[in-house]
Amino acid sequence: MTDTPPDHLSNDPRSPHYDAAAMARGVGIRFNGSERRDVEEYCVSEGWIRVAAGRALDRRGQPLTVKLKGTVEPYFHLDA
Repeated sequence: MTDTPPDHLSNDPRSPHYDAAAMARGVGIRFNGSERRDVEEYCVSEGWIRVAAGRALDRRGQPLTVKLKGTVEPYFHLDA
């Protein structure tokens, strides 16, 4: 595996952008210069992240998400 995280990654196993190896390694997101721990999905090339919109759920029981645009910097957590 490379030292750079994927360009597009989702934490939902049903998504085509889900990568179990990257999720197991631990991916952190810096969005507009601040650390975010509530990111559901991100895309570096398009410059957006998806975060849960409060505690609201859709009709399938999945959290409703909001797309935020800005600078996305993913990184792998250091093995401690």
